[in-house]
Amino acid sequence: MHPVSLRNVGKTYRLDAVDVPALSQINIDIRPGGFTVIAGPSGSGKTTLLNLIGCLDRPDHGEIVVAGQAVHAMPDDALSDFRARHIGFVFQNFNLLPVLTACENVEYPLVLAGVAAPERKKRVRALIDAVGLSNRRHNRPGQLSGGQRQRVAIARALATEPMLVLADEPTANLDSQTGAEIIGLMRTMQRERGVSFVFSSHDPQVRAEADEVILIRDGRIGAAAEHTGTTGG
Repeated sequence: MHPVSLRNVGKTYRLDAVDVPALSQINIDIRPGGFTVIAGPSGSGKTTLLNLIGCLDRPDHGEIVVAGQAVHAMPDDALSDFRARHIGFVFQNFNLLPVLTACENVEYPLVLAGVAAPERKKRVRALIDAVGLSNRRHNRPGQLSGGQRQRVAIARALATEPMLVLADEPTANLDSQTGAEIIGLMRTMQRERGVSFVFSSHDPQVRAEADEVILIRDGRIGAAAEHTGTTGG
């Protein structure tokens, strides 16, 4: 079963009195346990597509199935709960809570999910160690570099043990060396944990590491390029 399938999905935004098509006739399947990049120029619809897959927005028409669930038809409350349990997010601006330490930021989604304290502490400790921040666990975001903050964000995205992690331009605010390290870390996490990663990105480093590249332009899907140099976990 594909972790994500979209059929005939369309999305239009209304700006003042003008309808602006964002996506049209989107049909894609995301491979299980893969490293998939959605690539395209600025304004092509990458972020809109990622928001629909992540249940942050709804399509105007079409079907979206995530983890076997028809999320396009879910009520808002059920959709929010589904998103919290099954999908992790990594953002280009990190979106960490500045008053919380690295450990507390990773733990926060587990608190919201009602995970018991002993299990929360166990998961947080393992994830902080896995992303190489054992000696920064008590630092707040303002005391961390950009790369370290993104490592915290990756650990947080994996805390609820999701089947899918979505990353919106995760290397955009990082230098090339740090970006390469972050992509390598996410690839390691994907392989070790069997999680499907889906990125929106125009970064050549990200595309080079992908199992599959989905090209999008003017809200429509173009040809998909398979990469044989890397394999999913």
